[in-house]
Amino acid sequence: MRRVACALGVAGCLGVGCGGGSGESPVPFDVTEKSVRELGAALDAGIVTSADLVDGYLARIEAFDQRGPAINAMIAVNARARERAAELDAERAAGTVRGPLHGIPVVVKDNYDTADMPTTASSIALATSVPPDDATQVRRLREAGAIILGKTNMHELARGITTIASLGGQTRNPYDPERNPGGSSGGTGAAVAASFGAFGMGSDTCGSIRIPSAHHALVGLRGTRGLASGDGIVPLSRTQDIGGPLARSVEDLALALDATVGADPADPATSLAAGNVPATYTDSLSAVGLEGARLGVVTALLGEGGAERPVRDVIERAVEEMESHGATAIEIEEPDLTELTQDVSVIGQEFRFHLDDYLQATPGAHVRSLAEIVETGLYHRILEGGLASSLDVETLDTDEYRERIARRDELRRAVVAVLDEHDLDALVYPTIRRTAQPIGAVQPGSNCTLSALSGTPAITVPAGFADDGMPVGVELLGRPWSEPRLIELGYAYEQATRHRRPPDFTPSVVTPPAPVELTTAVLAAAGLSADVRFVLDPPTRVVRYRVAAFGLHDDDVLLTALHRRDGEDAAAVGPVLRDLERRGGARAAGQWRMSGAEMRALHDGRLYLAVHTADNLAGAIRVDLALPIAAPAG
Repeated sequence: MRRVACALGVAGCLGVGCGGGSGESPVPFDVTEKSVRELGAALDAGIVTSADLVDGYLARIEAFDQRGPAINAMIAVNARARERAAELDAERAAGTVRGPLHGIPVVVKDNYDTADMPTTASSIALATSVPPDDATQVRRLREAGAIILGKTNMHELARGITTIASLGGQTRNPYDPERNPGGSSGGTGAAVAASFGAFGMGSDTCGSIRIPSAHHALVGLRGTRGLASGDGIVPLSRTQDIGGPLARSVEDLALALDATVGADPADPATSLAAGNVPATYTDSLSAVGLEGARLGVVTALLGEGGAERPVRDVIERAVEEMESHGATAIEIEEPDLTELTQDVSVIGQEFRFHLDDYLQATPGAHVRSLAEIVETGLYHRILEGGLASSLDVETLDTDEYRERIARRDELRRAVVAVLDEHDLDALVYPTIRRTAQPIGAVQPGSNCTLSALSGTPAITVPAGFADDGMPVGVELLGRPWSEPRLIELGYAYEQATRHRRPPDFTPSVVTPPAPVELTTAVLAAAGLSADVRFVLDPPTRVVRYRVAAFGLHDDDVLLTALHRRDGEDAAAVGPVLRDLERRGGARAAGQWRMSGAEMRALHDGRLYLAVHTADNLAGAIRVDLALPIAAPAG
């Protein structure tokens, strides 16, 4: 089932209306960054068919998932996707439209049961496990007319936040393929950010929807405990797990919620949803939702200096932006909510027993227990310590387990008490205090526990980009069943700021960006001049350059280096970012891939080249670099 996009005839279509009109020229249509409403409008107008949309997304998967930046977000593509699209196109042609998701391709995390594809939780131990039926939320998506385009990679068995696994391998972040995508729903986050589907489904036990959303400039929601059915989702901890959407906009998230949440007899916890789910979450999409809002900034979750300062700076600006649109923000220092989350999680206790229950109820599973997975070595080494500790748990009938469950109720009461005491609509803090780290490194900084352990809802919304060019998410947490208000706040902030921008590494395949020649301004000492050319390829961030300094001998040059200007003055200087040519080179040529921080500096007009000589250490020649005004910002 892995990566069968080529077999579906994708490459010849590229999402340009290839299903319509015999003998007519294809109508260009690009699925990149398109919202559910935009896709639906194109379907209603006959500009495209659902089959065309499937082909458009598959073309992007073909171009970027295993090729190009090799994002590796998809673990399987649904071989019946185009067939299902044709059936839904026929329904539309006959006058039946099920709703806004009719004929819309989406992706789901590979821990959601799908009766027509294996459900592996990205573990080699479950590579051939086809469940007997769909997870409730998958079934509801299909009933709403959504097309399940494929399954996304995840951190194996959901036990981590960097998305690496024995079956799926390492997923990469499309904003910088050298960075992790978050987790455990990192495949969904990367796929949605790269426009491999209209939106995607993930699961959140402690941050696994919200962290990938923050790392990909997406909107993600962890709902109130009981909002959405966990039936058919491979469990990590049934009393903390909840499934939900990751989307490129708050409106798309609301539409996904409309189709998936609510009471389900197969999951008793959802009985709490009765009377707490609105007719449609889209009623909360108010652009003035921040006016009069009261927000509590949880200072203990903002992060300290050093490595956490760049994210804190973005969040502090986000709070200022909210205030500028009518909100009042106060700092919350007491009680220290971080202390109340200590020794409350039950993932370590529940995992073994809840996974064993799932495996024993799944006839297609190759293994029947966590112990068997470990005994057969069918797991990634990154899970080794966690799986061993889970096997050491012999029973849930312990005072420690019961105390942790009781402390969750105490935490929830404390959160609500803070909201009530200060008459707040929501608490505010960064979803994660560090941007996505390089692949292979530990990912610190998660603020997942406050929502996950209290059972209260939290939404993360794009807050902008840190100095390294990576996305940052701001999280808003509310009272139980306050999802409509959180959506209202998130939508108002999104509409006011428009912080989301698509990744450079996964551009349109219909109208791919052309190479951009950077503008240059040369300042040279007397008797010197330079001939320079810098060309940026936006999809790869590769810069090809040629520098020839005239009036200098090779031996005069100590270093030709790229610098970042610090300060507003055009003549300001800053540190060396990289060497382009060392001693002995009055001429330099080559290429490099710009980092996220360098790309941000280029956007801000703060990059310059300096030719350093023995007679002029500060730079005998300086070349300021900038994007041309008419060029796409990437």
